[in-house]
Amino acid sequence: MSEGTIAVEVSGLPQARAAMTARVRRQAWFVTACGCVLLWTCLIQLLAYGRLWQSWNPARFFLVLRDDVAGVGSSSAPPPLTPPSPGLQSRNYTSNGYLKLSCNGGLNQMRAAICDMVMVARLLNLTLVVPELDKNSFWADPSNFDDIFDVRYFIKSLKDEVRIIKKLPNSINRNASSQFFMMRPVSWSDEKYYIQQIMTLGNKLVQILRGKGSFVTLHLRYEMDMLAFSGCTHDCSEKEAEELKRLRYAYPWWREKEINSTAKRLQGLCPLTPEETTLILKALGFDKDTVIYIASGEIYGGEKRLSVLRAEFPNLVKKEMLLNSEDLQQFQNHSSKMAALDYMVSLASDTFIPTYDGNMAKVVEGHRRYLGFQKTILLDRRKLVKLLDMHNNKTLPWDEFASSVKQVVNGSLGQPICRKVLINKPKEEDYFYANPHECLTNAKECLNVPYQSNSSR
Repeated sequence: MSEGTIAVEVSGLPQARAAMTARVRRQAWFVTACGCVLLWTCLIQLLAYGRLWQSWNPARFFLVLRDDVAGVGSSSAPPPLTPPSPGLQSRNYTSNGYLKLSCNGGLNQMRAAICDMVMVARLLNLTLVVPELDKNSFWADPSNFDDIFDVRYFIKSLKDEVRIIKKLPNSINRNASSQFFMMRPVSWSDEKYYIQQIMTLGNKLVQILRGKGSFVTLHLRYEMDMLAFSGCTHDCSEKEAEELKRLRYAYPWWREKEINSTAKRLQGLCPLTPEETTLILKALGFDKDTVIYIASGEIYGGEKRLSVLRAEFPNLVKKEMLLNSEDLQQFQNHSSKMAALDYMVSLASDTFIPTYDGNMAKVVEGHRRYLGFQKTILLDRRKLVKLLDMHNNKTLPWDEFASSVKQVVNGSLGQPICRKVLINKPKEEDYFYANPHECLTNAKECLNVPYQSNSSR
């Protein structure tokens, strides 16, 4: 009976037929509109497809379960993705080391952690070792990575992005001197957290020093390699001089073997010794309360060689004294990273004093000029060693010595000055990065000046 009623309602009223026709037309229009939107969406996606490969996170897709874990045909094991277009070049890079990952938690947590560390390895140019899975959690699951994930596919699918190996080379495992830095990733951190470890620690070092008030950075170039290759052995014992000479001869690529240390020093080509530096600082008026940060590698002779300097300036500090061992663990045996910390402190210091005009000292000098001509005391060693010898020989009283030192240093404080430029003799010009004055504001006076005297050092 209900069917008859429906039939009557549909076929017995012209108004109902007209209403239905209008409704069908609206539905057809709606379906057509949706189809157009879908087609346009697909077209936009296809146009953006070429850029997709450059911005995706490959680890999120390539970490797949083994067939015997996920089940053949299971949705947990997606089919292989279409490879990038032939125009994309394989990535070639020199590894900066190895990244070992130990992840914990449930399967999904470990999977997410592995994906994130793939991106960290890619970001830092590290060779990733196949991750270790947690075996000590509440579940105490003894499974290994290859018990759950398809290792071969994991390595192969990411070969153009990250180099992945199954285990560390035996040479590293056997090498007792190999350094391993342990760190815990921070949740929701971006790439800056990994790229700027050096920056973070350098800022921490500066903040510690700032807490002590104003401070001086002394770039004391008195490391063993510096003395050996320069042949500068002034104030060294015969035993030390012989040790430095043997080191110089041990390196065939260093062509200059026999060096007259006395002559070289008088020419101003040797770094000042810690004892000489002590007298210069006192002559310039620095008092015992001055905080002095030593920016250098290991001082030849160790603390014994620094004893005179420390006696006059007890607030003598080094990064090893200001930072704990955990902070410096990742920098041990990495002299370039240590130098990067010293560079940051040198830029931030109230006064920068290099005892030798090596490349780092020159670049710091130029950087400080660029930041607003911050005070940098440049030492003319050729003139200063003569004054030092006269004072040590008691032919130049202290007051006259101090006055003479100040005269030598005056005018060499990192203030604006045109570079010394020699036509056809670029090797003898001032180092551009130490004094880029002609590139700074209000430096038009340096244009078309073929020769401008600068402080000799």
